[in-house]
Amino acid sequence: MPQCDFTKSFMKRKKIKSKAVYRFLRTVFFFLCSRSMASKTPVGFIGVGNMGNPMAKNLMKHGYPLIIYDVFPDACKEFLDAGEQVVSSPADVAEKADRIITMLPTSINAIEAYSGANGILKKVKKGSLLIDSSTIDPMVSKELAKEVEKMGAVFMDAPVSGGVGAARSGNLTFMVGGVEEEFAAAQELLGCMGSNVVYCGAVGTGQAAKICNNLLLAISMIGTAEAMNLGIRLGLDPKLLAKILNMSSGRCWSSDTYNPVPGVMDGVPSANNYQGGFGTTLMAKDLGLAQDSATSTKSPILLGSQAHQIYRMMCAKGYSKKDFSSVFQFLREEETF
Repeated sequence: MPQCDFTKSFMKRKKIKSKAVYRFLRTVFFFLCSRSMASKTPVGFIGVGNMGNPMAKNLMKHGYPLIIYDVFPDACKEFLDAGEQVVSSPADVAEKADRIITMLPTSINAIEAYSGANGILKKVKKGSLLIDSSTIDPMVSKELAKEVEKMGAVFMDAPVSGGVGAARSGNLTFMVGGVEEEFAAAQELLGCMGSNVVYCGAVGTGQAAKICNNLLLAISMIGTAEAMNLGIRLGLDPKLLAKILNMSSGRCWSSDTYNPVPGVMDGVPSANNYQGGFGTTLMAKDLGLAQDSATSTKSPILLGSQAHQIYRMMCAKGYSKKDFSSVFQFLREEETF
C-alpha cells in the first residue's frame, strides 16, 4: 500500500495498544517501504506536455526514478529541479532505462521518437518494455511494434482517456494493445497513473478503442454545446438547464463532467477561457484518424464526419489552441453556421 498505510490496520487487527511497540513497528514498516521504493528501477518518460507532465509526476509519487526527455527543454525544468534525470534525446532515454513510456501528439512525433536519427531504437536494450500512450494511427502502432520486435524488445500501445484532470488525479483509463503475456508488466506502471487499465487485444487495438471513444466524445460535446446554446437562447438559465440535462436522458460526460458553457462548472476549461485541457487541434487530429479508419473498413460515420469538419473549421478560425469544448463559443459566434 502507498506510504505504508497498512500500519494502523495491522495494529488494529493485532490489538496492539502499546505506543512504544506501535512506534517501533511503524519505524520498521517505514524502513521496509522505503527500501522497496528505493529498489524501483528508473522509468523513461518521453513527452511531458499537458498530459505527460502529470502522468510522469504520478510515477514519481509512486517512487519511480525518471529519465526524462522532451523536445522542448523548458518542459523538463521542473523534473530537473526535482532531482530527476533529464537527457538530450530518446536514444539517451533508451540507454538508461529498460521501461519507457511515450506520450506524444501525433503519429509523426511517435515515429521520430522511436525510429528517428536519435530515436529509442538506436540504443534500446533487449527485453525492454516500450509503452506508447500517444493517440496515433493503429497502423503506425503496428509498424512500430514490428521494428521494436526486431530489436528484441516489446512494444505496447496504451492510449488514455480522461483528460488533464484525470491525469493529475491519477484516474486515467488506459486502453492497452500488445502481447497479453506482457500486460501485467505494463499494468504495474500504468496503474500508477490510471484507475482503469484495460487489455484490448493485439497491438493497435488500444488505439482502435481510443479512436472510437474520441469519435463519440466529439459528437457528444457538439451535441451538448448545441443543446446548451439553444436552451440559453430560449431563455433558460444555463446552470438550471445543465442540472436538468444531468438528471435526464441527455446526460453525458460532456454535460456533467466537462460542461462547455462558461460559469456552469468550476475547474474545467470553459471556466478558464478554454485554456488547458484537450486542444481543438488534437481533437481534429483524432477525428481524422477515425475518418481514415472508417474509410479503410468501409464504416459509415455520418455524425463523425460532420464533427471532423466542424473541428477543422474551428482550427481555421482561431480555435486551434483552445480546448475542444470551445465548440460552444464557436457556435455562439457563428450566427450563419
